[in-house]
Amino acid sequence: MLADHAAIPVLAVTDLDRAREFYEGTLGFTSGPDVPDGVIYGTSNGGFLVYPSAYAGTNKATGISFQLSAEAFDTEIAALRAAGIQFQTFDLPGDATWTDGVLTDGTMSAAWFTDPDGNVLNVETDPRSGVG
Repeated sequence: MLADHAAIPVLAVTDLDRAREFYEGTLGFTSGPDVPDGVIYGTSNGGFLVYPSAYAGTNKATGISFQLSAEAFDTEIAALRAAGIQFQTFDLPGDATWTDGVLTDGTMSAAWFTDPDGNVLNVETDPRSGVG
């Protein structure tokens, strides 16, 4: 069954060179193997594929969520800010609060931003860790 196999997020982009500059230069990923018409970037537990497509930027939902420990969250947020990343905010129900583009809801902290093609990326404290 499919649940027995690895799955990776896939992000469509209009310009692969520009995407490589963003993911490698701005976010600090190391490219893995090039694949036909795309590149795979590795993470600690998998990776994601970036490839050119005429449909790039049409998904307005979160495409990738990076799960961080509570200890790493503030450091990564500072590094993203230093790299020129602008965080997005939006209306949410409940008691969540925004401070300088970072959402806090109970023990969870999160921030959203986009790549040059409008793909929505998220960093958040890992809900599986049990700590915020």
